[in-house]
Amino acid sequence: MARDAAELSRRLARDAEAVCRHYLPNGRRQGQYWTVGDARNTPGRSMFVRLKGPEAGPGAAGHWTDAATAEHGDLLDVIRESCGLTSFGDVAEEARRFLSLPRVDLVPTINPAPARTAMGSPEAARRLIAMAQPIRGTPVETYLASRCIMPIHGAGALRYHPSCYYRPDDGGPAERRPAMIASVTDLQGRITGAHRTWLAPDGSAKAAVPTPRRAMGNLLGHAVRFGAAEDVLAVGEGIETMLSLRAALPGMPMAAALSASHLAALRLSPSVRRLYIARDVDAAGTKAAATQAELATSAGIEVLTLSPRHGDFNDDLTAHGLDDLRAAIRPQIAPEDVDRFLLKGAARSCS
Repeated sequence: MARDAAELSRRLARDAEAVCRHYLPNGRRQGQYWTVGDARNTPGRSMFVRLKGPEAGPGAAGHWTDAATAEHGDLLDVIRESCGLTSFGDVAEEARRFLSLPRVDLVPTINPAPARTAMGSPEAARRLIAMAQPIRGTPVETYLASRCIMPIHGAGALRYHPSCYYRPDDGGPAERRPAMIASVTDLQGRITGAHRTWLAPDGSAKAAVPTPRRAMGNLLGHAVRFGAAEDVLAVGEGIETMLSLRAALPGMPMAAALSASHLAALRLSPSVRRLYIARDVDAAGTKAAATQAELATSAGIEVLTLSPRHGDFNDDLTAHGLDDLRAAIRPQIAPEDVDRFLLKGAARSCS
């Protein structure tokens, strides 16, 4: 494995600038160096990648140093960090793909070194989110618009990754696809996980793969949050469901638990006094809403259940439009919350 790594590193060093332009596009060339914020492609100028020099040894092309952290490495490290990979096999496979080399099956060592970051861990989720970018002007906005979610109010939890790795369920080679990345956070705002929705290249729909949605990290009790919860909070399962409600109630804080089981276990801030539960119309959704309602009521929180006409509130929004959704929600919320949260505006439709 060490020999394979050394050979891949030498091959990458022969075209170090092309490697940097591909994996560190937020940087730029300055003389004989490529400068960028760090090996995870963060904008900045503290990391320097040598573009010219021998293929190996001191001063080799592709060697880099981060002046801010004193980290250093070669172009294989750049691939690992910028792509969020954790195993050498995945790094080597990606390097061969870039170099147009045939894929080989590596024989594992008897005592392999532990991965720096476990795949699917909260730390891996934080790295993925850090590598993503704001959604403005990206296929994420196109995707949400295709679901009639526009404009998007307070969606800072969402980000865009242009080439997020998708690993097929059948064990096939990993693919790079655009994805909507959502931050999962605890009540203190700390990132505990990430949710990925892989998209079609133009953002017109979800990617045509068997499982276009996957989560990673620590999800139990946590959520994707839109707005900071104070005395009133709305909770539900899906991101699109809660963003649909957010379109009609833009001032109301909301949280997407990502599944029925996680909705039932969602932890609530002690400041919440009134809880709206957006129920999905299926057996799992009904049971989860009832469980969360029982827990919240036992904690002295007023609970109101919001019921859609179809499967969920995004189904209602896409079928009937925003004005109709507002009208349907109005009698389901407390009178004091109508003026406080219900958006008043011109009629809109989704076409």
